[in-house]
Amino acid sequence: MKTLLKIKFIIVLILGYLVAIPAQVQAVCPVCTVAVGAGLGISRWLGIDDSIAGLWIGALALSSGLWLAGWVSQKEWDLPKKEWLAGSLFYFLLIPTLYLLGIAGNPLNTLWGIDKIILGIVIGTGVFAASVVVDKRLRLVNGNQVYLYYQKVILPMLFLSIVSFIFHLIT
Repeated sequence: MKTLLKIKFIIVLILGYLVAIPAQVQAVCPVCTVAVGAGLGISRWLGIDDSIAGLWIGALALSSGLWLAGWVSQKEWDLPKKEWLAGSLFYFLLIPTLYLLGIAGNPLNTLWGIDKIILGIVIGTGVFAASVVVDKRLRLVNGNQVYLYYQKVILPMLFLSIVSFIFHLIT
């Protein structure tokens, strides 16, 4: 079982790296997406609760969706609601896959009556979206400049880490 988790962790890191290579200017930076993917792999490898792993999965899915929307914009394809379509694509591929692999859907693995991994995905998506909004507002207030180097990376990681700790206390 531990070997399988290690393999999944390595695959997540490799895929995150491959996704990051072609990025130039994206809606969400490549380093942030790779960091979220690494956080997910590490949490599953360490046997951390599914609700916490779900937080990171949701953040990774949203980050990947925003990346795809940015890539579509660079190609100058005229698609309506690019962010919504790209995000929906990732969730449409993600959720059924989790059920098919048996990662989600266990009736004994729930929190507040909701599957832990799905609950984590929903909350993780919201937390990541909030961190993107906070980053943009901080830049706006500071004359389109960051307060800290790698602010775009630090904020999502900080927000997700805080919420992960809260879920650790709850579960």
